[in-house]
Amino acid sequence: MPRAIIGLGNPGDRYAKTRHNAGFLVIDELARRWQVTFRPGKGSYVFARSTSRDAILMKPTTYMNNSGQAVRHLIDYFKIDEAETMIVFDDLDIPFPEVRLRKQGGAGTHKGMQSVLRHLDSLSFPRTRMGIGGEQGRRLAEDFVLENYSKDDLNVLPEQVGNAADALEYWLKDDIDNTMNRFNINPRKAQAEDLEEEN
Repeated sequence: MPRAIIGLGNPGDRYAKTRHNAGFLVIDELARRWQVTFRPGKGSYVFARSTSRDAILMKPTTYMNNSGQAVRHLIDYFKIDEAETMIVFDDLDIPFPEVRLRKQGGAGTHKGMQSVLRHLDSLSFPRTRMGIGGEQGRRLAEDFVLENYSKDDLNVLPEQVGNAADALEYWLKDDIDNTMNRFNINPRKAQAEDLEEEN
C-alpha cells in the first residue's frame, strides 16, 4: 500500500508565490527530486507517483477551503490508509522558517485543514507544518497568508522547503515518531505545544 504526501494550497499563478501555498512548494520540490510528472487525477487534483518509493504526491485543484474533497477521493481511489497520508500546509502559529511534524491533531484556524478533517472524519493522520509566522504585524491573517513571500523570506525559503522535503523522504522509509525526533527542532517542546492545542 503506498503512502501519500499531499500539499495544500490554491491553484493558479495568482497564488503560486503566496505563503498559503507552502504545501504546494514542498510537493513540487519532491517531484523535482524524484523526476516525476503530475497528471490529472480522477478527482479534483493532480498527482505524481514514484514506484521506487511506493509514494504518491498530490496537489488539490480545488481552492484551499475545499481541499478535503480531493484528499478523500485520493485515499479512497488508491486505497491509502489515513495514517499513511501526510498533509503539508502553512501554519501561522509556527515561526518562519521552522518546519514541524506532528503525528495527529486538530485543524486550528486553517481552513484547508478544517476541510480535510471534515471529509476524513479523523484526526489520526500525520502532518507537516510549514512555519510562516513572525511578520504578520497588524495585518489580518487571511490577508497575510495570501501575500507573496517577502524578498528576505525568499532568500530563506529554499532552505525551509528543502528541510521539509528531507523530512518527508525520511518518513517514507521510517515512521512518524522517529521522523519527528530527527527533524523537529525541539521535539519535547513541540509535543507540549501540541498537547496544549488539544486541551
